[in-house]
Amino acid sequence: MSKLTAFLVSWQRAFAIAVVIAQAGIAVTGSIVRVTGSGLGCPTWPECVEGSVVPVEHPEVAALHQWVEFGNRTLTGVVGVIAGLCVLAAWFHLPRRKRVLVLSLVQLVGVAVQAVVGGITVLTGLAWYTVSIHFMISMGLVWMAVLLVSSLSEGDGPARLKVPAPLMKLQVVMAVVLGALLLAGTWVTAAGPHAGDSSTPRLGVEVATLAQIHADLLFLFLGLLIAVGFFMRTRSYWTLVGVVLAQGALGMVQYWTGVPEVLVSIHVLGAGAVVVATAALWTSSRERTHEVPEEIDTVPSDDQALSKA
Repeated sequence: MSKLTAFLVSWQRAFAIAVVIAQAGIAVTGSIVRVTGSGLGCPTWPECVEGSVVPVEHPEVAALHQWVEFGNRTLTGVVGVIAGLCVLAAWFHLPRRKRVLVLSLVQLVGVAVQAVVGGITVLTGLAWYTVSIHFMISMGLVWMAVLLVSSLSEGDGPARLKVPAPLMKLQVVMAVVLGALLLAGTWVTAAGPHAGDSSTPRLGVEVATLAQIHADLLFLFLGLLIAVGFFMRTRSYWTLVGVVLAQGALGMVQYWTGVPEVLVSIHVLGAGAVVVATAALWTSSRERTHEVPEEIDTVPSDDQALSKA
């Protein structure tokens, strides 16, 4: 084993944890792009401005907006490198584990998909629905990254439930509600003051209406979380409870204070934390043991015995 291969394998878990942080972090930097009105700081794609990949002086685009948007694009490359290291570590780890390799590839392919969706978002002038899709893909990749981290300490056998089956079904419902909750959050932003600069098209629905839908989904998620708590009170469960309550409190402070820019980005960070905690609860409710190879029968059959006779 070469030194490079040994390095990749020994750091495999660190790479997986790093990709969780990176996938959640790039959603935060994306929110910074949005609240600063820098979404079209680089008005073309894949170039920043026509004729240049990097920001250059432009009569119609402020330098700050260019660098904020360019910085977010650059971070996509960083996430791609980390995802690539996950794939390499999974490939060189012997015996090679299919599930770990597939989950690593999901991260790498996901980064490529996000780059394309980001380009479409720019080319459509920050259409609110493309921004929502961009964010939701990020949250899906965060969830899959948590599964990747968990897979490194699991076996390759079939999943076995550590909790009653109805409780896992309840967690599936929780995941669906969480997805709806996150999507509704993107709609609130799309209709509000931080959807971009003044020229960015808004979602034509009252912010108060969308905020109420978002809050109702949060209460539904909390109700499901309480129901899970009657049967499961592990460390993962209490972590999720704490993160959700903190995120809910932050959302209320946002609404009462007129949605200041800094709280928007912190709220996006909290959304990523909720996804991580929910995915961690899911992984803690199942286990995969190492497959035990079938024992080879060493006792000769009657036919074998007769043939040797």
